[in-house]
Amino acid sequence: MASIKHIQYYSNILGRNINLEITGDWGYPILMFPSSFGSFTQNNDFGLNGSVMNFINEGRIKLYNVETIDGLSFYAENMSSEAKIHNYEMYMQFLKNELIPFIQNECNTHRIGVAGVSFGGYHAGNTAFRFPDLVSHLFALSGVFTIRNFVPLSDDIRIYYNCPDEFMQNEEAWRYQHMNIVLSTSDWDSCKPKNEYMAGILQSKGIPYWYDEKKWIEHDWPLWKMAFPEYIGKYF
Repeated sequence: MASIKHIQYYSNILGRNINLEITGDWGYPILMFPSSFGSFTQNNDFGLNGSVMNFINEGRIKLYNVETIDGLSFYAENMSSEAKIHNYEMYMQFLKNELIPFIQNECNTHRIGVAGVSFGGYHAGNTAFRFPDLVSHLFALSGVFTIRNFVPLSDDIRIYYNCPDEFMQNEEAWRYQHMNIVLSTSDWDSCKPKNEYMAGILQSKGIPYWYDEKKWIEHDWPLWKMAFPEYIGKYF
């Protein structure tokens, strides 16, 4: 049976501890994000980790579920748009310069996978599209690809660089040719239009991707727990 451990990773960039749940003893690393305001244990608590436990027990993958700072950025209602995007950009620098190198070193690999559901799909997608040299697989389940609605009336350029549905239109396709990209949704999913739009951008750029649309299921955990094992099984 695979081990599950909780650690606190101190970030010099953020000046605080970030909680991390590590599931598995060896295997290809997948950095996973919770949905909006979710705990770093959320994917385990709601059964998403359990849906791929056979792959973990076989040593094919190892999961790193990380705490986000949604409450200190986009979901901080009384915070200015500039403060929100500043805090989130610091979080992105934490991922790039501290946490991902930690995972790379622990797993002796250059690239990692990233995954998330709903707003966690945003975090995963933004990480993959921002830092393609560090990411080999993206599993965005009912993801969103913009944060414009959280930062109204601001023209801060950092917003653009955290909206994949904007900056990816101007990226060079060769940077993403190595990446296995899955955009997962369903015909009843409230995020279906966002995934269709993102798929259209990738299609226009000639970037390989898999747009997978399930049937007769809504934006919720049953959809994600059904789909995630299929994607892991395909690539690992």
